Amino acid sequence: MALYALGDLHLSYQSKIKSAAQRESALWQGHEERFLENCRAMVTDADTLLLLGDHSWGNKLPYCRKDLEYIESLPGRKILLRGNHDHFWDVKKTEQLNQMYEGRLHFLQNNYFLYKDYALVGTKGYCFEGPFYMSPGGQIVGYDEEAYVHAQALVEREAGRLQKSFDAAVRDGHRRFIMLLHYPPTSLMERDSIFTKMAEQYHVEQVIYAHCHGEARFHDSIRGRKKGILYSLASGDCLRWKPLKVLS
Repeated sequence: MALYALGDLHLSYQSKIKSAAQRESALWQGHEERFLENCRAMVTDADTLLLLGDHSWGNKLPYCRKDLEYIESLPGRKILLRGNHDHFWDVKKTEQLNQMYEGRLHFLQNNYFLYKDYALVGTKGYCFEGPFYMSPGGQIVGYDEEAYVHAQALVEREAGRLQKSFDAAVRDGHRRFIMLLHYPPTSLMERDSIFTKMAEQYHVEQVIYAHCHGEARFHDSIRGRKKGILYSLASGDCLRWKPLKVLS
């Protein structure tokens, strides 16, 4: 029994692809088939597969059903986190999604799931992605203050949702955690954030996130060990559609 992770499938079986990179990049051509093949080669039905958001381009559930059927067809227990493009998923209706797909898909929001003695906690997260003002040498010398204030409000909201996930797990007596985010845990300007501080507060063993696409973005946030916590980027194109093995 093993734990795997990957994010940003951006499926489009019933909708239009909205990303130029996804339409034009060779790495994205036929990515659905490659990921399915890799999962079948690596993941068994006894394993758990964490899917870290941006599952579908469909903006409402009826336009995502085939995308979710594809996810259902993957081996293992599937746990889904909400991404910034998952407009079909209303946070307030997470329980309804879990009831609708009971036994087939598991939606992580304001709740938690177990893997062995680990509580899997998580939320979409958020980070400030600009606009930044750059020097001729490529250094950040300023940013849009109004946009930053708005971003911080979203960060606080997502931190509150993550706290609910931790609270539920702690209330049930769990003390070992793996933390999942869709957005990276820090913005380009940050060395730490409310999310890294929460990870430290609860002695999280791993933080796994997605969202960062294209080689130029793969090092936008923390990767590797920091203060004893292992941070991993698991966006699909970064992993070349081979799921990341988190735990054996």
